[in-house]
Amino acid sequence: MELLAIFRIEDIENDALQTAASIALLVLGVLYLSLIFWTFADARRRIDDPLLVMCATLASFFPFVGTIVYLIVRPPEYLDDVRLRELEMTAAEARLANLDYSLCPHCDYEIQSDYLRCPSCMRKLKERCYSCSKPIDPSWRICPFCEAETSAPSPATSTRRRRRQTTDQSTVAADIAKPEPEEAAAGSETSRRRRR
Repeated sequence: MELLAIFRIEDIENDALQTAASIALLVLGVLYLSLIFWTFADARRRIDDPLLVMCATLASFFPFVGTIVYLIVRPPEYLDDVRLRELEMTAAEARLANLDYSLCPHCDYEIQSDYLRCPSCMRKLKERCYSCSKPIDPSWRICPFCEAETSAPSPATSTRRRRRQTTDQSTVAADIAKPEPEEAAAGSETSRRRRR
């Protein structure tokens, strides 16, 4: 009660005003203590040095001014954000240093250029050369490492094969409706014979 005597609340003759002044003083006290705790908690998340955390907390013991000064000079980022950014930068540097880095065309998983299969989706990415056993692209006709010929089809047959493997319903229906060139020639000869 001696602490409250400094503010001379007892000298107020109106009871309602005396109660309002007491509540306002209580709110200010709680706000003061909460600012001290907030400064301590925020400093621990932003500052790595325990001595600086203690100095920031002690500065907040100066009513309201210490916390305002801390708000002005505190670091702009949390320690977790700084560590995460450094980790991302290290990972990006490692990717750039590793020139063999690429993505799987099927699942976008990180793969290296010498992978035969994707470790994530297990799809076949490259063939193995029968001569030197190095990974080669399935469409290559010759191994660039040992110059051995591969069993890859020539470009003309591969385009024909792609057209045959189309599963689009309208394309398949059109292919069925069109007769093959040999059948068309045989069909025109039979129609000529019938006309005679």
